[in-house]
Parts: sequence; structure tokens; C-alpha cells
Amino acid sequence: MPAYDFTAPRLFVAADLAAGVTLPLERAQANYLLNVLRKGPDDPVLIFNGRDGEWRAHLVQTGRKGADLHVAARTRPQTPRADLHYLFAPLKSARLDYVAQKAVEMGAGTIRPVITRFTQGDRVNLDRLRANAIEAAEQCGILAIPECPEPERLPRVLTDLAPERLLVFCDEDAPVRDPVRALSAAADPMAPPPLAVLVGPEGGFSEEERALIRARPNTVALSLGPRILRADTAAVTVLALVQAVLGDAR
Repeated sequence: MPAYDFTAPRLFVAADLAAGVTLPLERAQANYLLNVLRKGPDDPVLIFNGRDGEWRAHLVQTGRKGADLHVAARTRPQTPRADLHYLFAPLKSARLDYVAQKAVEMGAGTIRPVITRFTQGDRVNLDRLRANAIEAAEQCGILAIPECPEPERLPRVLTDLAPERLLVFCDEDAPVRDPVRALSAAADPMAPPPLAVLVGPEGGFSEEERALIRARPNTVALSLGPRILRADTAAVTVLALVQAVLGDAR
């Protein structure tokens, strides 16, 4: 049997999971399985709730538009939430959806909106943010749903970070232009600390904000190369770098 079943669809459910339990599906989930994926009776579905691990269930159709899932056996034990914080200035909705999904795919366990001077808007639909995080977890085999805290202003976010957490600050004016060398110098890749990544808005950080960030101990400024990247591109770039040098992609 392969280590992971890529053929069975994965669904997040809120209910507790145990062998022998029958779960009624929400209408949207039933429609997705029955009409979009064309699944039929007894077809396997992988389900998880962020607490009880991943379970194999079988589809039981209850009508033309309804279905239940009968839970059979656990396929993987629960894993802890990834200890990587992704801190970002909110973007417009479509690009925010993209950033949320990619941050989860890249291993972020916390996705926290940060309000800065040049943030385009300080209103974030947290339900939508969480829905995108769940969708990414469903697609990527992740078992622990990332936290999506309320937006906070930059000074409060910096204060909330534990002193031992290394803050990777995306800064086009970083003194060290080689991002791999900067990360390797900031922490021991063989025993990396807990990590946080901070990406600013399209307009960048103000000089006051830069000074505030740089004044925090255990902070490294990271250049992402000679080109000015869009905030959503910068998110994927810096998370890939951090995971490759100090994270779980080593």
C-alpha cells in the first residue's frame, strides 16, 4: 500500500471522528462528492478535523442530493500545527486568497494579518481566510488547520512574538544581499529556532516601521533579490527560502 492515497478526495469536517461513526455531509460537500467528483456508494473519502488525525470513510448516498460518510479506520495520527508564523499586510481579496492558500501549502501554522501604515485595507474577512486555509489543507494532506488570528497593528504583533522566535523581515534594503547566507548566519540550520516571516504591503514599510522592526532582537532582514516582487510573490519566495534553509524542507 502506498504511503499516501492521492486518489481519494480529502474533506475537513467539524465532528469528532472514530471508527463506526456515520457523519451527515453538508449540502455543499455532498454536491462536491456526488456531482463534481462523480463519486458513488462505497467510494473512499479521507476526512480530518484537525484533532483526531485522518480517517478513511466510505460514501453512503441518502438521496439524489444527500450523502453520509461512514467512518472506517484511521489512516494517520494527528500531527501538531506547524510552528511557522506567516505575518502579512492584508491584500485585495483575490490575492489574499492566493496568499492564504500558498502560505498553508508552504508550511505556515499561523497566518496573521498585520496592519501597517501603507496597508491597502485593514478589514479582513477571517471566515474567508480560514476557508482558504482549510481548502489548502484538504488539497495538501495537512492535518492541523492553521490559526488565523484577528488583524493587529505592527507594534502589537512584534510585542506578541516570543523573544526566542526568529523574525525574518523581508527588506529590499537588507545589508546582506544573499538570502541563504543571511538565514544561515542568523540561526543554526541544524538546530533552528521557532520562526516567523514578515511581508509588508505593496508600498513597503515606513521608515518608522523599519526602525521598529530592526530594533527587535532576534530579527534578520532578508533581501529577495534584485527585482521588486509583488507581495503575493514575495510570500511564496520567502517561505520557500526559509523552509529550505531553516525549516522542514531541509
